[in-house]
Amino acid sequence: MKITHLQLYAHNLAAQQAFYGETLGLPAHRQANELRITAGATALIFMPAPSNELGVYHFAFNIPENQFAQAKAWLSARVPLHCGASGQDEFDFRDWNAHAIYAIDPDGNIIELIARHGLPNASDTPFTATSLLNISEIGLATPNVRALVKQLHTQYGLPIYDGAGSDTFTAVGDEHGLFIVVAENRLWYPDTGIPAKPAHTVVTFEGENGQKTCQV
Repeated sequence: MKITHLQLYAHNLAAQQAFYGETLGLPAHRQANELRITAGATALIFMPAPSNELGVYHFAFNIPENQFAQAKAWLSARVPLHCGASGQDEFDFRDWNAHAIYAIDPDGNIIELIARHGLPNASDTPFTATSLLNISEIGLATPNVRALVKQLHTQYGLPIYDGAGSDTFTAVGDEHGLFIVVAENRLWYPDTGIPAKPAHTVVTFEGENGQKTCQV
């Protein structure tokens, strides 16, 4: 599945525009009450938050599988990296054959850059903002993980990628695009101390059965 549009809420559109547009250097255009950011093959759209009770989002960008070190140098030059409990700022997902780094945006969202070594997307071009290939993960907090996973499978035909049968965590989709379904109040990874809360999310994606839109 390939995420083509990801629509989220934000408390401060101006701060988000400065972060994604100026700090990270992604194309960011604000029109009325919409901020549209181009992240490779995905349009990331922020809308004004309807209240102050909005939970934070957790989403990931795919990067060239051979440029993890370059991506870390690029991101750390622009924003502090988020560290784990033991102080590490690199995360090795051996079961997924991937490495990732994390940072926090002005709205408190957890952003991730992940190099998935099984994807044929290696690049010899120096790492820049254009090296963010697409948004490949969006976290979805829910009071019932199994029910939401079943809905995603039944309604959209999406397979389970990891965590089948879990009541706390299941990844649905594939390496190109994943719904990371987690139990409400489970702390967002890695060691953020931030409980996952349901937050309105609209995802448009392309799958085997064409383009679909999912609202959670």
